[in-house]
Amino acid sequence: MSEGPRVLIVDDHPLFRDALAVALRGAYPSGAAAMFAGSLAEAISHLDAGACDLVLLDLNLGDTHDFEGLTRIKTKHPALPVVVVSATEAPQAFQTARTLGAAGYLPKSLSLEDLSAALATTLDGGEWFPEMPGAALADASAASRMASLTPAQRRVLSGLAEGLLNKQIAYEMGISVATVKAHMTAIFRKLGVLNRTQALLIYQEALSAGDHLAT
Repeated sequence: MSEGPRVLIVDDHPLFRDALAVALRGAYPSGAAAMFAGSLAEAISHLDAGACDLVLLDLNLGDTHDFEGLTRIKTKHPALPVVVVSATEAPQAFQTARTLGAAGYLPKSLSLEDLSAALATTLDGGEWFPEMPGAALADASAASRMASLTPAQRRVLSGLAEGLLNKQIAYEMGISVATVKAHMTAIFRKLGVLNRTQALLIYQEALSAGDHLAT
């Protein structure tokens, strides 16, 4: 008999962890191994220690918020499917999760039956996201995140897109390299990314949508 999938459930609410475990049994009646973590640090420790086939990740934990946990896990384990589980039901959040590499997004308001059906899809290698109005939503997501940047932060990001080094950006803007690095930290936080490549992906999405990126 083949071994069932190993699923790491990352949520700091025990009741919802238990609900996800029940939904998992419904999705894979022949037996799936559920592991549990109550924080991002604990989840990463689990993943570094052994194999896992799927991660169910709450967006907001005690040691992480928004999409930081998703980006950190995908950076360390890019081939590992991660499904976001969250009480947030904004369409922009669905698209952000997809853009950052999630295999799905499960609102916590889903019924147990729907959770099981969605998990069955992702365990079979597919994706599951709530219905979204298509490409226009992706454009809006990129636009909304870019709109949160200050003019100086947009200039820094524009310099990155041109392939400039930090010291070159600092020279162009008449600021110190330390200030450029501070802007980069703020940019990553506002865009919900961990590195330059992910930040530039959002930047390019905004450009392709025709957004006005004033500098």
